[in-house]
Amino acid sequence: MQTRQTRRYHHGDLRAALLTRAEETLREKGPGALSLRELARDLGVSHAAPSRHFKDKQALLDALAQVGFARMGEALAASQATADETFADRLGALARAYVGFATANAELLDLMFSIKHDPEASETLVEASQNMSVLAIRLIEEGQRRGEVRTGPVDTVAVPLFTTLHGFASLAVSGTLSTESTDSDLENVIAYTLRGCAPDAPQPDEHPRTLPQ
Repeated sequence: MQTRQTRRYHHGDLRAALLTRAEETLREKGPGALSLRELARDLGVSHAAPSRHFKDKQALLDALAQVGFARMGEALAASQATADETFADRLGALARAYVGFATANAELLDLMFSIKHDPEASETLVEASQNMSVLAIRLIEEGQRRGEVRTGPVDTVAVPLFTTLHGFASLAVSGTLSTESTDSDLENVIAYTLRGCAPDAPQPDEHPRTLPQ
């Protein structure tokens, strides 16, 4: 009897099925359990079939990470499409979208950031991993033009911003933070980050002018 999976592969979507099953395995057992042979067994195809799409496990992990970055990029872009024009609103939307993706895809996010630093990572993956940075930089630059973000090199704002959000997401994923207070904690982090991004307050003159009598 022909299975539904076998019929589907006749339409040429074995690659998509392998990635879907690989992500499921990643969630259930971690990256160490990923194997092209095991994926083939799970999907009911020959052990050689996956090699038509992925030459080895590294290629599979690379592709899986690309899927993750693409999905995260879509979530972040969607958050900006519905946000107001102010830097505060756009940053808040970006932060909520990023933390939401991280908590919903903890194992995948960990793989994404580990694989992108692998010497064997493809140029396509490295490019995909930079989408968030590009979005954040544009957000900061626009905020500076609007006078809502302190002046100076973009990196002096972007690096603290990203490390704060990524650090919070890591704590939320690890269970260090209470799940009941995650939303309110995130709002506090957003407010804290906005204060750090805000323009410097004007300094009073050290030698105020004396008005003519």
